Formats: sequence, C-alpha cells, structure tokens
Amino acid sequence: MVKLIALYKHPENKEAFDQHYFDTHAPITAKIPGLRKMEVTKVVGSPMGGEGKYYLMCEMYYDSQDALKQAMRTDEAKASGKDLMSFAGDLVTLMIGEEVNE
Repeated sequence: MVKLIALYKHPENKEAFDQHYFDTHAPITAKIPGLRKMEVTKVVGSPMGGEGKYYLMCEMYYDSQDALKQAMRTDEAKASGKDLMSFAGDLVTLMIGEEVNE
C-alpha cells in the first residue's frame, strides 16, 4: 500500500478551514479513481504539550506507486489539487509513504 499524506499547519480561521475542508475538499478528493481509503486525523496535541505544528493530517491509500501516479493524472485529482491550492496552498505539505510490513 502507498499513501499520499497531506499535513496541514494551523489555519488562521479553523472554523472556515474545517467547513471548506469537510464540506468541499474531502468530497472532491474522495472521488479520485483508485483511492482505496481516506483517513483524516485532527491533531489534538503533542507529547511535549501544546498544540504542536500541525492541525490536520489526511492519509490517502492507493494499491501501488503506479496506481497513485495514474490517479494523479485524472480530472478528479486535478480538481482536488486546484481546490487544495485555493484554500490551503500555504498550509499543506504533501508526501508519499509506503507501508512497511514487518
């Protein structure tokens, strides 16, 4: 399994961010062909105390690197990316991870 991971820093207006993220962005992203599962986590703190650097994490699961690459070429993925940049371009860090089975 391969994951596209989105880490979001704390937005200035958390209420407006949440409304756009959950009502608009997540439904657009959920339509991407090949997406097996999408898990969204609100970061509620850090072990050292305080709120920490990140506000939200989204993990989007694909069968393989090739499946992810194919998915990113679709109109649905392009729509998700365009929306992402419109409301969180300065807040988001994207990375690709591979699950390790031990």
